[in-house]
Amino acid sequence: MTIQHTVVFRLAHPAGSAAEADFLEVARQTLTAIPGVSAFTVSRQVSPKSDLAWQFSMEFADQAAYDAYNVHPAHVDFVESRWTSEVAAFQEYDFVVGPA
Repeated sequence: MTIQHTVVFRLAHPAGSAAEADFLEVARQTLTAIPGVSAFTVSRQVSPKSDLAWQFSMEFADQAAYDAYNVHPAHVDFVESRWTSEVAAFQEYDFVVGPA
């Protein structure tokens, strides 16, 4: 049972700024280094229907891998030190990939 974890968000930083680029790069480096994370992508929103400009998507082999990610010290530190202060708004979606 593969789990796809996605979060769509808007940063507090101006679009195209060095702070925006730094946030995205640190997120990529930090989150992909956590055991169990696979298929990590960063995507930019192009539709005018949403003001949430970015998406992180990643997959986990099973619920245990996803649970371990959520409590991993690197994830917790990233959320506390960067996410909480730099993300202005977000929506999180988690999906089981494939037939129900």
